Amino acid sequence: MNKLFTSTLGIAASISVLLSSCGNNKASAPAADPNLVKDYQVITIEPQIAEMHSDFPATIEGQQTVEIRPRVDGYIEHIYVDEGAVVARGQRLFKINGDLFEQQVRSAAANVKIAQANVNSAEMQVNKVRPLVEKDIISKYELQTAQYNLQSMQAALAQAKAQLSNAKTNLSYTYVTSPANGVIGGIPYKVGALVSSNIAQPLTTVANVSKMYAYFSMNEKQLLDFTRNTEGATLQAKLKKLPQVELVLSDGSLYNEKGRIETASGLINTQTGSSNFKATFSNSLGLLRSGSTGIVRIPTTINSALMVPQKSTYEIQGKRFVYVVEADSVKSVPIEVNPSAAGQSFVVKGGLKAGDKIVIEGIAGLREGAKIKPVEVKADSVFKSLEP
Repeated sequence: MNKLFTSTLGIAASISVLLSSCGNNKASAPAADPNLVKDYQVITIEPQIAEMHSDFPATIEGQQTVEIRPRVDGYIEHIYVDEGAVVARGQRLFKINGDLFEQQVRSAAANVKIAQANVNSAEMQVNKVRPLVEKDIISKYELQTAQYNLQSMQAALAQAKAQLSNAKTNLSYTYVTSPANGVIGGIPYKVGALVSSNIAQPLTTVANVSKMYAYFSMNEKQLLDFTRNTEGATLQAKLKKLPQVELVLSDGSLYNEKGRIETASGLINTQTGSSNFKATFSNSLGLLRSGSTGIVRIPTTINSALMVPQKSTYEIQGKRFVYVVEADSVKSVPIEVNPSAAGQSFVVKGGLKAGDKIVIEGIAGLREGAKIKPVEVKADSVFKSLEP
């Protein structure tokens, strides 16, 4: 028993020495140097061309939206189109019962025949009296009376013809046609409904969507910037100088055709503090619809812009900062940027100058006055990688 106990103690002592040796080796491993200077990529700020854009929420309307109302009273007898159908100018849309108007046409046509017969009779009377007057058989008074009667009959004929034309026009109104090329809107009335010219809702609407208008507004500050920074002596001249604009659809996709800003209001709405603009887009594929929404995107080119990548900036209490390299340390510098981003970059309006070096990577781990090892990279390659 003693011999076994002594052997066990020896093994335990050996394990203790071994663990102690391992612990001492671990404690003696070199610790990380807290003063180690890390590498940071930096770029030199230089003037370059910046492509920017400004976005404005817009409401899209068709070139022409016409309410279709009947000109005569009656029951809807037939509907020739469906909601959303594309129609051409002059195409039939509705048929209103025209029995009454057909009767009026027949009656007016009969009156024309009667009036024509009266004219013929009056002409015969004039032709009969004239030779008798020339031979002094009867007085000139008889001839004048016959001529006046003829004029009266001719006037009655003209009136009858006018009534016939009016009756035919009313009959033609029983066919309601499209006044323009476009797309049919809702159809609230069905076959058999009684309609008139003063109904509350129109029979339908026809929206001419070959061209679409995107209406948007600029606030007073944006309007001042536009006026100051755009060439041209007048507002219309400035609009002509603007480049083509883009339309961002409600799903975030870009419309495949560009448009132009054609008109702008010369007044500022006192209630909203904004001025209205209108951009025109072609709608050859019929993708745009009246009443939809989008964003008008106006591009702007700045020839000598100082730009910084968005990822190289950080924000504190509404102010934006970058880390500027001074010798082998960094300094936090506040900058003023254009509110409209140039892709994934900002255009600097103040706080930096050409030749300054800024840190572009890993700024979250930096602090004011931190030591770094600058690694210079080409600014062109950085901004090119940020392009969409």
